[in-house]
Amino acid sequence: MATVNDPLLLSALLEVCHALAARDIRAALPRVLEILAEAFGAPGGVITLLDAGTGALVIEASFGLPKATAEGVRYRPGEGITGRVFQSGKAIVVPKVGEEPLFLDRTRVRRSRRKAGQELSFLCLPLFLDGRPSGTLALVLPYQQDRDIPRDTKLLQIAASMVGLAMKVAQLVAADRQRLLEENQLLRHELRERYELRNLVGNSHAMGQVFEQVAQAAPANTTVLIRGESGTGKELVARAIHYNSPRAEKPFIKVSCGALPETLIESELFGVEAGAYTDARQARQGRFELAHGGTLFLDEIGELSLATQVKLLRVLQEREFERLGGGTPMKVDVRVVAATHRDLEAAILDKTFREDLYYRFNVFEIFLPPLRERKTDILLLADHFVEKYTVAHGKDVRRISNSAIDMLMAYHWPGNVRELENCMERAVLVCEGGVIHAHHLPPTLQTAEASGTFLATPFEEAVAAFERDLLQDALKSARGNRARAARLLQTTERIFNYKVRKYGIRSEGFAQP
Repeated sequence: MATVNDPLLLSALLEVCHALAARDIRAALPRVLEILAEAFGAPGGVITLLDAGTGALVIEASFGLPKATAEGVRYRPGEGITGRVFQSGKAIVVPKVGEEPLFLDRTRVRRSRRKAGQELSFLCLPLFLDGRPSGTLALVLPYQQDRDIPRDTKLLQIAASMVGLAMKVAQLVAADRQRLLEENQLLRHELRERYELRNLVGNSHAMGQVFEQVAQAAPANTTVLIRGESGTGKELVARAIHYNSPRAEKPFIKVSCGALPETLIESELFGVEAGAYTDARQARQGRFELAHGGTLFLDEIGELSLATQVKLLRVLQEREFERLGGGTPMKVDVRVVAATHRDLEAAILDKTFREDLYYRFNVFEIFLPPLRERKTDILLLADHFVEKYTVAHGKDVRRISNSAIDMLMAYHWPGNVRELENCMERAVLVCEGGVIHAHHLPPTLQTAEASGTFLATPFEEAVAAFERDLLQDALKSARGNRARAARLLQTTERIFNYKVRKYGIRSEGFAQP
């Protein structure tokens, strides 16, 4: 009522604030009107918002009106009291609606009250979004001669400002959610492109078999076991299987079994119920739950304890598990891809790996050959990594010299593809020009003893080989033009010609065809 004390109205504003804290702002608007109507003793009220499609104001929320009536009401900007408030951005107070011709009464409030012999007052205020009117907030009040209109208007202005601010926050949250959704979709698209089969590097016969097996395994839900030495790219193959499968839009979750202590591996895999142990204050999902609908990659399964192997066997058999500290079985839809560098057959004989679990994992086996057995892929991979890290580090490295190629091909690569990638990243970083030379490669490759390629080459021959390599590189760049090649090496043409004759290099072979 008009005689309601200010503290009660301020309490209503606090309730409005709590109502607007709801996650769905539009769903909270009817409650806001209900709170305001009760505080002011209003028989009715509406909140209108601009419909961007039609350019008209439509009733978004109402109080005291039949639903059918509210749904059919529209106001054009400038039309009636509501339209004028929206157009001007200023509040309008109508002390007696019966004496105001601009009050259109499309909600039929005045008509129903006139039958009861009751006069009404009307307060309509604009709602602002980004500094522009976006709608209106209006209350129909019983007419009272002693009503404190300025006070009521000010309090409603506060409520309207709160609604506008809440709508702005909701708009920002929705935009942020949409941005995150788009970024997530873009990331998934990039991941799918990155791990397409055509992006796996290698043209050797051994890798051709791997590509064929990945293409066979990807469309199915079969459990896959990837075997090979450390650094051969087992995780890369696992991701290729996932992102080329029907589960590509679902999560790919990796668990490094060898990196987790035995005391944590069970909780990481299966999750924890609240109170399972001292610090478990709330329930936590495990990796199986997080991977629901997608793929779980279990790396280095040969490191699992026998106790964990038993529980893992049940999940693979029944597709259900129990959280640590819980007793309720939980179903899960997960494709399992496992990997190991260990000899599982030997581990079975040593009683450190369960034979029944081995057969559960080994449904479809993919073996990744070590890099030393696929020599034809070394240069291809090296070029790929040079291109990758040239972009990543903002360098201008364009090729690998003959001496560096010889060194790469002679090395036995105990760390496989991972070691080659690290070597090429280092070479790109330390390279001063556009060509990677032998001295840009790590010391492990340059030391004959470390590489297992020791040759008793005299100092003079080693220097001569280096000079010959530099001369040939310069002639390649200069298309056989000796004068230009000498300038590239920052020496005189006389010295350059002397060296060319000394090493028997035919510059004609480098000329532009």
